[in-house]
Amino acid sequence: MHDYFFLVPVSALMALAFAFYLAFKVLNEPEGTPRMRSIAQAVRIGANAYLSRQYSGVFLFFLAVFIVLLLLAFLKYIVIFVPFAFLTGGMFSACAGFCGMTMATQASSRTAHACRHSLDRGLRIAFSSGAVMGLVVVGLGLLDLSIWYLSLNWYYSSHPTPQGMDKISAVTNTLLCFGMGASFQALFARVGGGIFTKAADVGADLVGKVEAGIPEDDDRNPAVIADNVGDNVGDVAGMGADLYESYVSAIVAAIALGVSAGLGVGGMLLPMFLAAVGIAASIIGTFFVHTPEKASQSQLLTALRKGVLAATGLMILACFWIVPQLLGEHSLGIAWSVVMGLVAGILIGLSTEYYTSSGYAPTRRLAQASLTGPATLIISGISIGMMSTALPILIVGGTIMASFVLSGGLQSFDLGLYGIGIAAVGMLSTLGITLATDAYGPVADNAGGNAQMAGLDPEIRIKTDALDSLGNTTAATGKGFAIGSAALTAIALISAYKDSVILHGGTIEMNLMQPVVICGLFIGTMMPYLFSALTMEAVSRAAAKVVVEVRRQFAEIPGIMERKAKPDYGRCVSIVTAAAQHEMKLPAILAILTPIVIGLLLGVNAVAGLLIGSTASGFVLAVMMANAGGAWDNAKKYIEEGNYGGKGSGSHKAGVIGDTVGDPFKDTAGPSINILIKLMSMVSIVFVSVILQHALFR
Repeated sequence: MHDYFFLVPVSALMALAFAFYLAFKVLNEPEGTPRMRSIAQAVRIGANAYLSRQYSGVFLFFLAVFIVLLLLAFLKYIVIFVPFAFLTGGMFSACAGFCGMTMATQASSRTAHACRHSLDRGLRIAFSSGAVMGLVVVGLGLLDLSIWYLSLNWYYSSHPTPQGMDKISAVTNTLLCFGMGASFQALFARVGGGIFTKAADVGADLVGKVEAGIPEDDDRNPAVIADNVGDNVGDVAGMGADLYESYVSAIVAAIALGVSAGLGVGGMLLPMFLAAVGIAASIIGTFFVHTPEKASQSQLLTALRKGVLAATGLMILACFWIVPQLLGEHSLGIAWSVVMGLVAGILIGLSTEYYTSSGYAPTRRLAQASLTGPATLIISGISIGMMSTALPILIVGGTIMASFVLSGGLQSFDLGLYGIGIAAVGMLSTLGITLATDAYGPVADNAGGNAQMAGLDPEIRIKTDALDSLGNTTAATGKGFAIGSAALTAIALISAYKDSVILHGGTIEMNLMQPVVICGLFIGTMMPYLFSALTMEAVSRAAAKVVVEVRRQFAEIPGIMERKAKPDYGRCVSIVTAAAQHEMKLPAILAILTPIVIGLLLGVNAVAGLLIGSTASGFVLAVMMANAGGAWDNAKKYIEEGNYGGKGSGSHKAGVIGDTVGDPFKDTAGPSINILIKLMSMVSIVFVSVILQHALFR
């Protein structure tokens, strides 16, 4: 099958070509009235201004890290290709986020306009724009990996490998470090974007909806454009960079485990071939998404689910053909590991849907709690979030054990670990369409805002709200999917870290009776909590500035409420942009430096404990925060549909407060944790040689 490797980059190019085709179709749709176009243009300008400022700051950081890595390469601590792989990982991740955000800002007004004619047409436009994001992410990720794989194989075919490494190990080591660049960019994009979007959202809701009593997305609210911009920079650009990182990390971790398991070139190629097949399955799956006019919430969800299930079914069929071609005798168990990953992704999504959708009892009970005020609503929401962790933990735990045993782990431990890594690749193989259902949500949300601010017929807002409500559910399931895949990938990366220590001449013993391992374990368990505290406090500070500014404009600009004067939208955009850039630095630096500092102080065994502790606690905390936030959001929307008093009632105000508490849970801290646990593993792998030679405690 090595002779057919060209099919991998070809499939990546096919994903990008189909994304271009979908983008062309969306852009050919009419954008609506002049007022709709003007609103969409304001959101585009704000989103582009934010990303431009973020990328400028992140570029300086990448440049500094590149220089450090280059110095380490000259000192023979790492392979010379690592600094350049780091750069391309970050660049492609940033490009994926930018492309997705650009498409989303172009699609929102077109979705609103399409809803004037047909709900199905609106769904198709919003979903197509999300599919552009999904296919760009997998296309760029697989293309970058393919280029590095081919280039490194060509180079080491005629040049000596680094001391102590054979050709396969040298290639794998560089590919692992490529993932660190993607992780760095994802962290900045997720944290910065999350702070921006939730600060704007919380500030707009607290003053506009709670204090002033005006509707959501009302153009009299000075923070409304910032809120709409935030949906794009946080939930699209940030999410795209996040899942790009998840995608490439899962593939490179599985490649490394394939080498450790002694599967040779076939073990290296299988993850990339599975990703290539997943692209084709995702493209086919997009054609299954359509819905009748006046569809119910369940019919809308079924429409999106048909596409995902079709892609999953095709992937299952394909893996039982592709795996034997590459692995021969090991094929059946590894193929079943792929199936385990695919099934786990679906089950985690269903679990998340149960706890966050207003169609089920937990969220309806949460809405009922609003009758007695914000306090009981918040207590109930936290309870739901905590309870919702049980099923994903059992699903991931079952997937780990099943993949380990099915792939032959009882006979060969390394082969069992490879099965776990392949399960993570299987879960993410259909990311092209899975991410489309997630990225669709912010487009539908912005479409509703556009319809509201443009003064369209209330019937149009009902349609966009139906799409938006579905988007809340798909976004919640998307976060659960990302967190579940992060847990499997992190386990594979921890194993890759152990192998990297051995490859560089060290020894590692993950013995819980060792004080340094226990110390690392405790610090690792604490890290997701400290990281979440910093990001949520950042949202609180930034939102407070927005609240003060919105109150000031209401008080000092006469005629806003009567629409005789226009709010200064740009001021709120500027406030949250500056706040996001400033506030994201400390959490990011903490995530990057912690494994290096712990390693230099306590050695490689302590780092192993750090990674295990952060993975275990981070997975549970991320699920809890994402699901609690999703439940609060949908409980508010359930009240707005006319239940428990409807809009303007005391229960509605309690629901809005619960939603604002849940915003940083589900869109800032929660999603960032899955990047944190993988980034620390990546950093540990890259700096393992430095730690081995300079640790104070060995």
